[in-house]
Amino acid sequence: MVIYGVALLAFCLLAGSLAGDLIGQLLGIQANVGGVGIAMLLLLFVTSLRAERWQLSAASQSGILFWSAMYIPIVVAMAAKQNVVGAIESGWLALVAGVLAVVVSFALIPLFTHLARRAGQLEGEQ
Repeated sequence: MVIYGVALLAFCLLAGSLAGDLIGQLLGIQANVGGVGIAMLLLLFVTSLRAERWQLSAASQSGILFWSAMYIPIVVAMAAKQNVVGAIESGWLALVAGVLAVVVSFALIPLFTHLARRAGQLEGEQ
């Protein structure tokens, strides 16, 4: 049932927003600091926990997996757009830092793939 996925997504988004607002207040900033990222991590954690502990029907599991799969790419695209606009307005140092972060992230993909293969967690490996 898709409704479980929507409920889980809403819970994670609200919890992440509250946590981001709290972090912002603790830092003395009137902004949400990392709320969307916290929500994404919480969603990943709860969906992986769901597989181990909850006994749900196949329809309920597919609803949760659908919304967790839809949320992450949408949020990443929205955050990327905001980051690019902010970087362009902030100057060259922000652009260099953004490009460097992307290059380092791409460079780490082979390392993470190797570690996952070593642990036997990639699909198709027994």
